[in-house]
Amino acid sequence: MEWLTEHKLPIGALARDAVDWLTANASGFFDSISFALSYVIDAILFLLQTPPAFAVIAFTAALAFLLRRSISFAIFVAAGLLLIVNQGYWEETTETLALVLSSAIICMAIGVPIGIAAARRPWLMQGLRPILDLMQTIPTFVYLIPALILFGLGMVPGLIATVVFAIPAPIRLTQLGIVSTPRPLIEAADSFGATSWQRLFKVELPYALPQIMAGLTQTIMLSLSMVVIAALVGADGLGVPTLRALNQVNIARGFEVGVAIVLVAIILDRLCRGQTDKKA
Repeated sequence: MEWLTEHKLPIGALARDAVDWLTANASGFFDSISFALSYVIDAILFLLQTPPAFAVIAFTAALAFLLRRSISFAIFVAAGLLLIVNQGYWEETTETLALVLSSAIICMAIGVPIGIAAARRPWLMQGLRPILDLMQTIPTFVYLIPALILFGLGMVPGLIATVVFAIPAPIRLTQLGIVSTPRPLIEAADSFGATSWQRLFKVELPYALPQIMAGLTQTIMLSLSMVVIAALVGADGLGVPTLRALNQVNIARGFEVGVAIVLVAIILDRLCRGQTDKKA
């Protein structure tokens, strides 16, 4: 077997050369992307951090009541966020929310149109499937390295890595929802003379909306699972105290941050799941 390892294919070298070429020839393009993504993150941070924490908590609790029509859930949201404030992790929580919400916006803006196109063109989905599998199974640290080189330290490379990891969910679920539209509904739309766009917006998308909302929920959960990974490349948020607790073997701090992350995950999941249940 030694002869086989002596003639190793230059997979790693090709990837390195590709990143070096992009760094040398497309720095302006990546700087523009970094500026745009930084603007989105800063805008969300401004909305979350400028008002007093209690005002943001009250607004979130009111939103929870409007979406779920549940007093108990609104009280849970308010109590959970107040507990995060009490533990001293409100600023880190808002930074994590900015990263998660930015990732969700980008993933849905890109993933839903791609999912629609893949549903209309089966050959496209066949080509996308191995790429999506690769994006979800390859270790995150592998594409964290080129993201760090191309975009530098900070929130942006963490956001890029999060988007790469989470975007397969809305693509797959949107495509699944569109292709699952019952054939009689499509035939009825065609019999009434609906165009392709009318059939999409009036039949297929409304039927696929629960799946699309499920894709949003999955995107948020996958993005939230990346907070610690993003902290490794300089992204702020709850991942930073998590890493510090790990480095210091600080059980108390680690448990506090873990509770904050779990509360954020439960609140976001229930908010989106409520909308999914209503549409279903």
